[in-house]
Amino acid sequence: MRQHTVTIFGSSQPRPGSGEYTLAYELGRAVAKAGWIVCNGGYGGTMAASAQGAVEAGGHTVGVTCRIFGRNSPNPHIRQEVPTFDLLSRLNTLVRLGKAYIVLPGGTGTLLELALIWENMNKSLTRSRKVVLMGEFWSPVIACVRDAHPDAPEFETAADVGSAIEILRAHFAPSA
Repeated sequence: MRQHTVTIFGSSQPRPGSGEYTLAYELGRAVAKAGWIVCNGGYGGTMAASAQGAVEAGGHTVGVTCRIFGRNSPNPHIRQEVPTFDLLSRLNTLVRLGKAYIVLPGGTGTLLELALIWENMNKSLTRSRKVVLMGEFWSPVIACVRDAHPDAPEFETAADVGSAIEILRAHFAPSA
């Protein structure tokens, strides 16, 4: 069986014990239990949480780090580091490695990641990829863009971790 890589985008701000951190932890755990690789930006917050959940479930993690940030190493739950020099290389690598994407709530960095995926899909540069938005956080942004561009690619929204996994199972299922 081919192992798929799921890139998880989210904020570096959440700390252990917060709802956002717990959600990312459970998501990483569920992705690993489904047999998929967790890929993320390799540092703190939801990146550390999803990687920790994946590793504790016996999964593999990939962290795409960025030398320009001046950080020496990824979080301790990253099993494979892919170093890049600048932000654009990092973003392109995260997108290239993922066969599907889950987007958690976040700030401008997460918005940039979502926008890059969306534009690649809009220009048909990224094919056969699924984007799952966790919760309704991004709904106002999506609605605003879709008002201006009704034919823009659509995303699925998952209310919880189980729903996100089911969306990805359907996406990764072999075609009949």
